[in-house]
Amino acid sequence: MKNFMTYLKDESGQTSTEYILLVAVVAAVVFKFKGVIMEKLVGDNGLVGKVFDKADGLLEE
Repeated sequence: MKNFMTYLKDESGQTSTEYILLVAVVAAVVFKFKGVIMEKLVGDNGLVGKVFDKADGLLEE
């Protein structure tokens, strides 16, 4: 019984569990907003296209 109580009071493994849960929450948010993120970054008027257009314009000058 004493070893079992010591096991329950041991908190050394909680940090890895908390990190795993945090990664799961971040992954859920990314999957939830995947369409919005893709539209803003890679869509017709997306950020990536604007950056490359601007860089292309600077190179041509």
